[in-house]
Amino acid sequence: MVSVSRALARIKEDLDPHLPPDAVEAACRAAGHARWRERVLGPVATVHLLVLQMLHGNAAITELRRLAKVAFSPAAYCAARARLPAAALQAMLRDGAASLAAALAGTLRGGESSSSSDPSRWRGHRAFLVDGSATVVPDAPALREAYPLTAGQKPGCSLPVPRVLGLFDAVSGLVVELVAFSLFVHERARVALLHPLLAAGDLVVGDRGFCSYAHVALLSARGVLACFRMHRTQIVSFRPHRKHYDRRKGHGRGQSGLPRSKWVRRLGKGDQVVRWLRPAFDKGGATLARAQYDALPDELEVREVRYAVAEKGYRTRVVTVVTTLLDAERYPKAAVAELYGIRWRVETHFAELKSRLGMDRLKCRTPDGALRELAAYCLAYNLVRAVIARAAARQGTTPDRVSFADALRWLRNADAGEELADLVVNPERPGRFHPRVVKRVDRPYPKMTRPRHKYKPRPAVKRKGLK
Repeated sequence: MVSVSRALARIKEDLDPHLPPDAVEAACRAAGHARWRERVLGPVATVHLLVLQMLHGNAAITELRRLAKVAFSPAAYCAARARLPAAALQAMLRDGAASLAAALAGTLRGGESSSSSDPSRWRGHRAFLVDGSATVVPDAPALREAYPLTAGQKPGCSLPVPRVLGLFDAVSGLVVELVAFSLFVHERARVALLHPLLAAGDLVVGDRGFCSYAHVALLSARGVLACFRMHRTQIVSFRPHRKHYDRRKGHGRGQSGLPRSKWVRRLGKGDQVVRWLRPAFDKGGATLARAQYDALPDELEVREVRYAVAEKGYRTRVVTVVTTLLDAERYPKAAVAELYGIRWRVETHFAELKSRLGMDRLKCRTPDGALRELAAYCLAYNLVRAVIARAAARQGTTPDRVSFADALRWLRNADAGEELADLVVNPERPGRFHPRVVKRVDRPYPKMTRPRHKYKPRPAVKRKGLK
């Protein structure tokens, strides 16, 4: 009789090369969990069980025992999970993602040590996608304090909603980091937490929520390139030698409607280089301290690109992006448009995490437990993305075309040492259009309007003729 199931053996086989037991124990020690007894649920075994649990949609502990075929009580497993510091799991996620990315880069290159057209990079740059989403946590006092309810939610009748911010590899789809914070905090105010994970020459792509002078300046100071959609409040004009807003004149006559950037040179139709002028410090909407903001440069040279979207199924017809990719010969306008088109993949990644793996609703009732749960989801997600990248390289396609659901099914059911099967490849379907409507209508049950303990059972009604 085997001591562990084939499912747990599969997890160990896939995790150990990129997150070996020594690395797991070292991460625990670095996070303050320095000593533990030799037991069934040590740090390494607990991490393996956590990943297995998340791969099966955050399965119940009773189901996890049957999946792993390891004898432990629910209380012992909960205590073992609680002993793992959230910081240790987050460090494991970063280290494991870096190791997986290096291995998958060689896989996508076909084993070559270097290549001028590296398929794991965008025009020689490591490209990353940044975006935010949200999840739901239990209605526990500690979680309500960490993630306050909005004005329309009643205490005891609603669930706290943390905002999550993720950094994904643009090619492989690996999660590099995921942070959680209050729904009242804007994503742009926390994106600087991801900057230490970026190196000079890296490229970050995001939507208009991350487009600000301060954010682009902070990335440029690190040598990191950026490509964001222009914020809707920003005035953009492609007329050469146009006038611009002069802050020395203030909001005087003739200043209204002028762009707040200096025109530098024209690169083509809908393509120009301008100098952004640092706006005045805004106490209410500031994402940086005053001293940090004053240290930013007075001007920032960027490139503004506007292009039309001709494909069917897109609501947006004209897109304007700002980027620090200033070399028009190396990065032509069509390449910049293609780069920003990749940004939509991050929406698919969050959908896979939340819908396929079940990260749309967490179960832990403490803030640290929620962070552990998020990191475990990401570790499981990266295993699936690694399977997808290997299948894509073998089947002659790109990772974004391989079915996530099919890769997840294979990872759940494959034996340790089993050769990777051919996975479903989703075909390209240009021009496909679906209206933004659904058929299913939620059942019209009454909604909770007061805490559960205030609901009293109705008294039994005696019927005539009955005792």
